[in-house]
Amino acid sequence: MSDVTISETPTTYVDGFVCPVKAENRDAYLKSAQVTATLFKELGALAVVENWGDDVPEGKLTSLPMAVKLEAGEVVVFSWVVWPSKEVRNTAWEKAQADPRMAEMDMPFDGKRLIYGGFQTIFTA
Repeated sequence: MSDVTISETPTTYVDGFVCPVKAENRDAYLKSAQVTATLFKELGALAVVENWGDDVPEGKLTSLPMAVKLEAGEVVVFSWVVWPSKEVRNTAWEKAQADPRMAEMDMPFDGKRLIYGGFQTIFTA
C-alpha cells in the first residue's frame, strides 16, 4: 500500500514566496519572519516555513536567481504559509494588512522583486 494521498478536493491552501535578501540582512529577515509567522499563526495558519538558499544554481534560461534578479551579496529565500482553506487565508490577509505589527515592520528585502502566489494543495505524500 502506498503512503501517497491524492485528493481532488483541496485540503489546504498554500501561499508561496521567493525573494532576494542581502546576506548581511539575515538576522533582520529572521526577525521580521518571526513577527509575520506569529501573526499568521494567530490568524489561522497551520504552518509557516522560511528557507535560506543554500544550493540554488543559476540557470541558462530560467532559475530562481534569475526570477528574482539576484544581485551580488544576495541569497534566494523560499518560504510558504499553509492555511486550512483559501477562505481562512483571504480573511487572514485582510486582517494582517490592518495589523499594526505589519505596518511597523521594515522589509529587509526588495519587495519589488518578491514573487508570490496562492496554491491549492492537490497532492500530498
